Amino acid sequence: MTLRLGTRGSALAIAQSQTVADAVCAATGREVALVEIVTAGDRSSAPVQRLGQGVFVSALRDALLAKEIDFAVHSYKDLPSAPADGLTVAAVPERADPRDALVARDGRTLAQLPPGSTVGTGAVRRIAQLNALGAGLRVVPIRGNVDTRLRKVAGAELDAVVLASAGLARLGRLGEASELLDPALMLPAPAQGALAVECRSEDDELVGILSGLDHAPTRAAVTAERALLAALEAGCSAPVAALAEPDAAGEELYLRGAVISPDGRRAIRLSRTGTLAGAYEVGQALAADLLAAGADTVLGDVPK
Repeated sequence: MTLRLGTRGSALAIAQSQTVADAVCAATGREVALVEIVTAGDRSSAPVQRLGQGVFVSALRDALLAKEIDFAVHSYKDLPSAPADGLTVAAVPERADPRDALVARDGRTLAQLPPGSTVGTGAVRRIAQLNALGAGLRVVPIRGNVDTRLRKVAGAELDAVVLASAGLARLGRLGEASELLDPALMLPAPAQGALAVECRSEDDELVGILSGLDHAPTRAAVTAERALLAALEAGCSAPVAALAEPDAAGEELYLRGAVISPDGRRAIRLSRTGTLAGAYEVGQALAADLLAAGADTVLGDVPK
């Protein structure tokens, strides 16, 4: 029987979902059909922080619970930090590069952009960190798919845009990036570059099939980052950044976290190490460290 995989209709979402579909087909011989689901985020042009966390996933989850689809693929960073009743993330495939990418006119790097340059991004986290550079850049909030954002640079509407390098790579457009941004300058969103493959908890057979796609080091890293996010009670609209990096032996985890005010004037950046097995606890502990350092006062300063 053909498995139905729910996906948003954007080129990036379809590319991500097709990768998972191909992997399931290769592993099981089962056919997988993509089913396009329109989400509230796809229908609105409002800023994501105004629409709220989960805006890109609620329709997919509704379709899962209604048994209109069998499983769904999400950009993990779009998932609310709280689990959904009746659903489980059965697989977290190996993560793509989590860094942000700069696409600038004339191939300029971030350091080469002169003061007053217009840089487009839709994420408050990126806005905050660009402002924190003190480089005099003019940050412009934008929405739209990857192609729409890149056209703003090609058409000279903007001098540059910042977006996830994983998205560019999955669309075969990573070569258009001027620079992959060092996390020391631009720490990614929690779970950026990772996918979440979700299905109904009661579907034991499918949970078993999908679990074969799971990549343990990626799951541990994402667990740490999202534990930090949940403890800070922040969604994607808040200026919270995190990146966990497993060591080569797959035993230790290095987690960096940051909370930055949208104007970039206040920033708290801390780190912790721990084991992959204790990833959740590492995230909680780093969140406690950030709160003890005053992160709760920074989190309150989020534009509406």
